[in-house]
Amino acid sequence: MTRESELREQICLGGASLFNRGLTHGSTGNLSVRLEDGGWLMTPTGSSLGTLDPARLARLDPAGRLVSGDAPTKEAFLHTTMYAERPAADAVVHLHSTCSVAVSCLDGIDHGNCLPPITAYYVMRVGELPLVPFFPPGDPGLAEAVRNLAGRHHAVLLANHGPVVAGSSLPAAMDAIEELEETARLFLLLRGQPVRLLTGAQVADLRRRFPS
Repeated sequence: MTRESELREQICLGGASLFNRGLTHGSTGNLSVRLEDGGWLMTPTGSSLGTLDPARLARLDPAGRLVSGDAPTKEAFLHTTMYAERPAADAVVHLHSTCSVAVSCLDGIDHGNCLPPITAYYVMRVGELPLVPFFPPGDPGLAEAVRNLAGRHHAVLLANHGPVVAGSSLPAAMDAIEELEETARLFLLLRGQPVRLLTGAQVADLRRRFPS
């Protein structure tokens, strides 16, 4: 099996895992991986992550042109923007996961960092999570808004939409976005309760021990 074939299988298995565990629904969410030639594999537009076909994944060249497979997600620009700003990233995951979307709709959250440091693994896998202003789905203005943040943050939260996370591999990006979703769930469960957050010193120590 070639490396590209392995990545095609990885995308389909990863998508099914996310879908079957309720982290995405319907035809929402999209995944991509970077190929050795600088191009990408992406999930097709209008597809369910639960029923992806390895042979029908969109294959794009380094210029973003479709080479084979079905047309890519209409949010392909989110992925290519993240890759452009994060040269070490080899995968990007975007979901409409329920709790993360709920947080993105809240009034009064910190737009520079939407979720507080509740757990060590959130600090280690996500760190800071800035909010990207709302744009209609597919609006090219969203790419520029993401570009302004992606160089400093491997995870961003699109207002009233959902998270986008880049990682060194598809499993790493999935781990990070799942940690983000669980932290969003904890954040919503704890609202209105006295919460003991990690201190600034504890956060700094975690970042020193586990640099991203």
